Amino acid sequence: MNGASNEVKYRIQDLAENERPRERLEQLGAQALTTSELIAILLRVGVPGENAVQMGQRLLQDLGGLRGIQQATFTEVCNQHGLGPAKAAQLKAAIELGRRLQIDDPEQRPRISRPQDIADLVQYEMAGLVQEQLWVLVLDTRNRVLSTERLYKGSLNSSTVRVGELFKPAIQKNGAAIVLVHNHPSGDPTPSPEDIQLTRSAIQAGKLMDIEVLDHLVIGQNRFVSLKERNLGFSG
Repeated sequence: MNGASNEVKYRIQDLAENERPRERLEQLGAQALTTSELIAILLRVGVPGENAVQMGQRLLQDLGGLRGIQQATFTEVCNQHGLGPAKAAQLKAAIELGRRLQIDDPEQRPRISRPQDIADLVQYEMAGLVQEQLWVLVLDTRNRVLSTERLYKGSLNSSTVRVGELFKPAIQKNGAAIVLVHNHPSGDPTPSPEDIQLTRSAIQAGKLMDIEVLDHLVIGQNRFVSLKERNLGFSG
């Protein structure tokens, strides 16, 4: 018969005190903890057969690391075994606080150098939207993100979107450039003729105001299309 020392430890309380995440944070600082230990502190408790640290390890593996948790929709995180709405909200809130902290420091603001950089900032949130939305990213002279503005909701086309409105946030924040981003709730990011026309109109207006339209992304389900990369609306 095996002794208690050979039992698998499923609860944080069953771990030695110097192995418990919260106690380790108090003694060594947050930087000393693994990512799964930090997640365990947010989760607080695990599920039968799996303590909170093991649960954190599984989430990182199943969702593709912290970036995967960030990009997953709320529903996708919520549906992970043992989570539910409360724990999913805690995880999403913590990741968003980290993102906002980064943006608060001008030197740490995300810098846009390729379409993937834009997608990384917006895809996890936009992919879960059930309505079409148009967002504008305002950039400084070094293509660092100053702000993200949500301007339109509902069916979008060049007749419903007032092009001048797209540049208001950049004017207010002394931005040098903007990026247009909108989603296709169908999941298919293929640009429509209206998307291309809106891009052309925005570029023309931007030239008059000396504010560059750096790109226009269409976000789908786990996919995106850069109109600039495909030279749609950016030619001539």
